[in-house]
Amino acid sequence: MTAVIRQDRSRGDGRGNEVELRPGDAGRLALVLSGDWRIANGLAGTSDIESLLGEGRVRTLVCEDGGLRGWDSALVSYLLKVRDLCAARDVGFDAGALPPGVVRLIALARAVPVKADAARGGAAATLPVRVGRAVLDNLRGADQAVSFLGEIMLGLGRMLVGRARFRRVDFLQAIEDAGAQALPIVTIVSLLVGLTVAFVGAIQLQQFGADIYVANLVGLAMTREMAALMTAIVLAGRTGAAYAAQLGTMQGNEEIDALSTIGISPIDFLVLPRVLALALMMPLLFVYSCFLGLLGGYIVGVAMLGLSGNAYIIQTIGALSMTDFWVGFVKSIVFGMLVAYAGALRGMQAGRSAQAVGVAATSAVVTSIVFIIVVDAVFAVMTNLLGI
Repeated sequence: MTAVIRQDRSRGDGRGNEVELRPGDAGRLALVLSGDWRIANGLAGTSDIESLLGEGRVRTLVCEDGGLRGWDSALVSYLLKVRDLCAARDVGFDAGALPPGVVRLIALARAVPVKADAARGGAAATLPVRVGRAVLDNLRGADQAVSFLGEIMLGLGRMLVGRARFRRVDFLQAIEDAGAQALPIVTIVSLLVGLTVAFVGAIQLQQFGADIYVANLVGLAMTREMAALMTAIVLAGRTGAAYAAQLGTMQGNEEIDALSTIGISPIDFLVLPRVLALALMMPLLFVYSCFLGLLGGYIVGVAMLGLSGNAYIIQTIGALSMTDFWVGFVKSIVFGMLVAYAGALRGMQAGRSAQAVGVAATSAVVTSIVFIIVVDAVFAVMTNLLGI
């Protein structure tokens, strides 16, 4: 192997860094670091290390403290570069003899995944490459989504046979968060939707002297479509995003890893209570939203169109059937489960940084709304085909 190699970047004033490579026995190469390793002093090159590693006889590179007088991130950056060179050639890297602070920073640098957009410089990817990456990312995302859905189904199965483990207090808290605390915003949105539908209908129906049919329009729109749809969208922005943020934060704090380590399924302990709570509360909020939407139509019918209250109520009751109600009711259950699923999925997929939590919350809302719109369209087609 090549003899001792020495790089000296000192500038004659006692400042600068020095590197010495000492080949040893049994494929051991010592990287002896000395001097002042600071950004202002520049970094030593790695070409000599690459040459020695390229000879194929080095099995382990051992870093040694040959008299470090000072260091900052420059030393850590240099060592990470050397470590990458060793990893590329399947050579062992041992920095345990360096100051403890350096060792901890090297370990920390590798503990956090590199952000996808952290790289600087380099040639921009061509269009085919970007399209290919996007397709692969979407395929991986679809695979993870299906896998997560399967885990939830298995969790529900374990719950039915009494093997799922989650705390009752968490379940009750999730019910309160998804139900009672959502009442104010659901109240405002549902009442305004009822008012808006009634206003729009009144403008058109007044032209034909059919004011009373505003009751039919509002009743059918709220029970079959708007109550479930608007409530689900409100919960997607409120509860679904909260689920993603909560689980994403726990992911960042490694609490989910800790649960897995002690043998508790995160799906059972964290996801199931949230999914069940939203699936239970969403139908109740749907009924509440229907009532407020009809109330909004009643206010417009009586105050704006001059209809009698009794006539409006009788017309509404005659226009609606239990089939209309059940269509909206079933939709609300499905929407609730979709919102909970999307929120939990994005939360469990979140990275380990504050920015990743924000991205997960945003993604949960977008995913939920897309799911809701798609499933609502499927419901519309199916009910039309079945004549419901």
